[in-house]
Amino acid sequence: MSVAQAVARLGHAPARLCNLHSVTPGRIGLPTWRLLPGLRALRSASGHAELGGHRQTLTTSSAVTVSREDVITGNQANNVTDNIFQKIGVNLHQQPNHPICIIKEAIIDYFETNYPGRFKSFDDLYPIVSTKANFDDVLTPVDHVSRNPNDTYYVDKDTVLRCHTSAHQAELLRKGETSFLLTGDVYRRDSIDASHYPVFHQMEGLYVLSDEEIAASGKSGTELAAQELQHVLSGLTKHLFGEVEMKFVDAYFPFTEPSYELEIFFQGEWLEVLGCGVTQRQILEEAGHAGKTAWAFGLGLERLAMVLFDIPDIRLFWSNDKRFTKQFKQGQMRSKFKPYSKYPPCYKDVSFWLPTDDSFTENNLCEQVRNIAGDLVEEVKLIDSFTHPKKQRTSHCYRIAYRSMERSLTDEEINALQEQTRTVLANEMKVELR
Repeated sequence: MSVAQAVARLGHAPARLCNLHSVTPGRIGLPTWRLLPGLRALRSASGHAELGGHRQTLTTSSAVTVSREDVITGNQANNVTDNIFQKIGVNLHQQPNHPICIIKEAIIDYFETNYPGRFKSFDDLYPIVSTKANFDDVLTPVDHVSRNPNDTYYVDKDTVLRCHTSAHQAELLRKGETSFLLTGDVYRRDSIDASHYPVFHQMEGLYVLSDEEIAASGKSGTELAAQELQHVLSGLTKHLFGEVEMKFVDAYFPFTEPSYELEIFFQGEWLEVLGCGVTQRQILEEAGHAGKTAWAFGLGLERLAMVLFDIPDIRLFWSNDKRFTKQFKQGQMRSKFKPYSKYPPCYKDVSFWLPTDDSFTENNLCEQVRNIAGDLVEEVKLIDSFTHPKKQRTSHCYRIAYRSMERSLTDEEINALQEQTRTVLANEMKVELR
């Protein structure tokens, strides 16, 4: 599979929230969510988890600390794991020589060069938001699948790890910000393969048109916003990819109308780059900007970095191996990843009868495997499913691929991980092992 094909499978755009589960995975939506009052995460010196004694904390700034108890609460609704907790505060988007940060800075550079002083940049907002902000404020139906803990990391029934950076748009608007770029890490329970990871990074922008701009244009606010966003984003795409064929495709997001997806013809196929649209008036009104018109866009930074830097596996973004990190430098957009090893995968299968109460989900399985094996697990794939004709019970067989990007794995450690996985599946997920 080519890098472009792998990226085309990316599910890190907010498909589940954007288009009521009907868009293709990897397409970007633009919900407008609210930040919990007074909470703000800032960057740390190391960016890594500080684990000590019985209290584990992640310092995101000299001012604000996220403790393990802040996100792993013991609350009945809580489903955040230690594996996820240890990613909070790493802030890849703030590390100058990291591919994620390089893309972010290239986008900011485009806006600063072409629209100097217009857009204010935010990249340090606190990742814990209210469920109201995460769902209600983005017009998500109460029965929508994205509210399910199968998809979202709940701290408690009223609080989640943000699924989108868009969670902060309404809060910024209420604070009087009318033209901004927003970057951050976001969290999503998801499958395991080369293009899916439970923590990823998004960047988006919003611009509120002035009454004077609309009057001078001779157009309606919606017409001007749609025209301007397409002009601005076409320029951004050329800034990142050079001269490429591109098109705006009509789309549906509940948060914008009209809505578009920007696609480019890249490496022989059409690739979705971002989503955009004219912000729904209701969102602006509730944020204190009644009668105004705005346009907005959102994109996934991993998606762009995998394409632009030829990075084949999303786990590499989290690697501290110098053979990876030394390949990228601040401001250098034309670097191409050079594979430095081909360690063999180790495949292990696990078969089981599903519980009769329909409680089993593949996302829950992947979460358990990730919590045990971390980034040593490369893929979890369903390879067989059948229903016994007499017992009317369904059996699944999953193949787990273990592979380190930095060393060869031993049979002993893989067998230990697999046995631990089998035990957890039987005890925690209530399946009957075969």
